[in-house]
Amino acid sequence: MTAPHIPAARLLGAFDPGTPEWTAARSGLVVTATEAAVIVGLSPWRSPLSLWHDKAGTLPVEEVKPTAAMRWGTRLEPVIAEVFAEDHPELLVHETGTWANVARDWQRATPDRIIIPADGGPAALLEIKTSRYGDGWGKAGTDQVPVTYRCQVVWQLDTLGLDAAHVAVLIAGQDYREYTITRDEAEAVFLRERAAAFLDSIRAGDPPPIDGHPATYRAVQQLPGSVEDTAVNIAPDVADTYRQALADHRRAEDAKRAASAAVLSAMGTARRAEAAGRKVATRSTRDDGSTRALIPHPRFLTEDLAA
Repeated sequence: MTAPHIPAARLLGAFDPGTPEWTAARSGLVVTATEAAVIVGLSPWRSPLSLWHDKAGTLPVEEVKPTAAMRWGTRLEPVIAEVFAEDHPELLVHETGTWANVARDWQRATPDRIIIPADGGPAALLEIKTSRYGDGWGKAGTDQVPVTYRCQVVWQLDTLGLDAAHVAVLIAGQDYREYTITRDEAEAVFLRERAAAFLDSIRAGDPPPIDGHPATYRAVQQLPGSVEDTAVNIAPDVADTYRQALADHRRAEDAKRAASAAVLSAMGTARRAEAAGRKVATRSTRDDGSTRALIPHPRFLTEDLAA
C-alpha cells in the first residue's frame, strides 16, 4: 500500500524506536509532538526545564527503560489499528514514520497512522492510545481526550498540514472508544510560537524557571556533575521559601497521617472503603493481619463526593 503524499511535510523515514536513526530524527533543536506538550507544561512525565537541559546537552544521557504501560501500549498498537480498520472499511490505514514540516524543519511529528478515504479525499491522522483508567476521556465520538494527548494531536496536524485526526483508545483492556479532533488554528499557532520561543531560549542559554514538577527536581539534582566541599551564600528569599515549604510539608504529612488513621478506624476489619457509593481506598495487609498501607483509589483524588 503506497503511503499518501503530504504536501506540507516530508517523510524523514520509518524508524524503530530507540535506534540511532530514530534518535537522530528527534534530537537537537527540533520539537516533536510529545515535546510540544512538555513545553507548555502539559506533560505529567517531563517538565520544560528538564526538556531544556536535555536539548541543551547539559544533562547526562540516560537510557530510557520502557515501563510496563509503554511495552503493552506498543504491543497493542497494531491490534487497536486493526480494530479501527475493521470498523471503517471506507478508510485506508497506512503505517508511517517521522515527518518534518516543509516550512519549519524543526517541527517534527511521528503519527501512529495516516488514513485516507478509499474513494479519495483528504488524508487524516490516527492516533492510538491505551489507558488503564478512563480519566480525562469523554463520551465516544466527541473530541474530549486528555489535554496532553490533544496537544500532541494538534501539533501533529499542524506539522503535516492536515485538518482532522481520529483517536482510538482501549481503556482498561476492554473499553474501546474513538474520538475525532479537528485542526484548531489558534491552538496550533499558540503551540508553534511557544515551541519556537523555547528553541530560541536554548540558543540564548536562558533556561525556564524552576517549578514543582518531579522532572525538574530530578534534572536539578543531576546538573552540578560534581560537588566541591565549599559553602555558598544564597538569597534570603530563596532560603525562606525553602523553610516555609518544609514547614508546610510537615503539616501536610501530619494531616495525611491523621486522615488515614481516621479512615482505617472507620473501616474496622474491612478491606475496602467507599463513600457515597464511590471507591475511596483499599487496605493492604501483612501476614499477621496488620495494615501495611492504605492505598487511595486512583480516581478518588479527582472525584467530588458531593456531586
